[in-house]
Amino acid sequence: MTGDIAIVGYGLSAIGPGIGVGLIFAAYINGVARQPEARGVLQGLAFLGFALTEALAIIGIALAFVFSAG
Repeated sequence: MTGDIAIVGYGLSAIGPGIGVGLIFAAYINGVARQPEARGVLQGLAFLGFALTEALAIIGIALAFVFSAG
């Protein structure tokens, strides 16, 4: 079997951002259901949280490739 453990580590660590994105949008849907007039503010916050969570995942895959190349 060939390969590197860093890629397997990233695959396991990608579960975190997946759960994070789910929690962000669950909170957004819950907030809009409770106060529909706050939809605009909540939508911006949800997308900001989504972007930050996905940025961590992208940094993680970049580091996995850096450590596997070394």
